[in-house]
Amino acid sequence: MDSVRERYGFFVLISNEVKDPVTALRLYRMRDVIEKAFRNIKERLNLRRTLTSSESSLEGKFFVEFVALIYLSYIKKKMEETGLFSRYTMQELLDELDVIECFREPGKAAIQGEVLKKQEQIYRDLGVEPPLAAQEMK
Repeated sequence: MDSVRERYGFFVLISNEVKDPVTALRLYRMRDVIEKAFRNIKERLNLRRTLTSSESSLEGKFFVEFVALIYLSYIKKKMEETGLFSRYTMQELLDELDVIECFREPGKAAIQGEVLKKQEQIYRDLGVEPPLAAQEMK
């Protein structure tokens, strides 16, 4: 046991506001979640540039990105809960579902591409009802 204690290591958290050490450590560890959320916004949601023509366009862009981040967080949580990370990375899972297409033309029924069994299972694992097959949409 002493040989293990020799390798523990130490770090110091200094705060002007948080006095409780357990709370300070919890907040420090949550920073990783926040950093990953910002990385998702910048990388996965492509919000590196915020060039817009007006302030209302910028607000709309931020709103859409915020909603998308909520969805990504939900997908990540469900992937962790169901063990999907053992089979897919987040990008692989999104790529697997991204190929499903649905076309709508005014006045006509929607036409959807094929949904494979593998894709249906991903939807079910995420707790979402799979999209209807093309023959079921008519």
